[in-house]
Amino acid sequence: MAKKIKDPGIGKTSNRFAKRFINPDGSFNIKHINRPRSLSESYNYLISISWFKFFVLVLLGYIIINAFFGIIYTFLGVSNIITPTGNVFKDFLNAFFFSAQTITTVGYGTMSPKGLLFGIISSFEALIGLLSFSFITGLLYGRFSKPRANIRFSKSIILHKHEDINRIMFRLMSRTANVMIRPKIEATLALSLEDEEHKYVNNFYNLKLERSSITYLPTTWTIVHPINESSPLKDFDEKSLKQLNGEILILVSYYDESFAQEVHQVHSYVLKNLKENQRFVPAFYYDHDGYTVLDHNNLDRTTMNKPT
Repeated sequence: MAKKIKDPGIGKTSNRFAKRFINPDGSFNIKHINRPRSLSESYNYLISISWFKFFVLVLLGYIIINAFFGIIYTFLGVSNIITPTGNVFKDFLNAFFFSAQTITTVGYGTMSPKGLLFGIISSFEALIGLLSFSFITGLLYGRFSKPRANIRFSKSIILHKHEDINRIMFRLMSRTANVMIRPKIEATLALSLEDEEHKYVNNFYNLKLERSSITYLPTTWTIVHPINESSPLKDFDEKSLKQLNGEILILVSYYDESFAQEVHQVHSYVLKNLKENQRFVPAFYYDHDGYTVLDHNNLDRTTMNKPT
């Protein structure tokens, strides 16, 4: 018989319309309100966002700073850096380009500040440029050096019958060519059930897996939970399983040679997404030269069970 375990940190209180605890990208599905902000949060945010967002923010910051100083130079008189054109917009563009040359400490010789005031402003802008590029360099180093797991989980979670026992299965693999050393996995089932007082409460169970750890993972790993007598899902058939408000919470840990330390990644599957009577398509095969060929596109592919 399956035994309940203590709350792993999610919380026992639930709701009829409660959403999943963990999003598909591995983040926890929590909305924060009235949370105090701190400047140190910006560093964690900037090294965690996608590369596209990061470079967009860098570009926007670069444009805003140069536009700000360009307006100042135009307002104080663009004649102090170059001969005015008589057109305000063209003069602003010249001031903007002068600002870009100043903040990057790149001087082409065609424009230079004249007078004490413009010399002070341009010197201050050059200082901002040095500090900004130092900050961005630190962020780039932090983004490359931050230890992070690089695991790809199958989008599909299947219900496969083998040897007269239903088994819940999903797969995982490394996104890169690196071999995962001593990967181990923990799976926790969270069931939101209605009690006698018509309140919804989260119940937690450890899901026993056929294998919870292996020595190394160069290809794919199929995680299997047999629904036997010790499973908390043994009293539910295929149809009722998908009707449960249940979520399988997953924590995978392994040693990553790139960072020379253990890394972790969380993921989850909801029971309503179970695919019945399916099996995974093999993700690797051997070529004519005897090499193992791993097809990353096959991680999510399933096919119908062959009739017995």
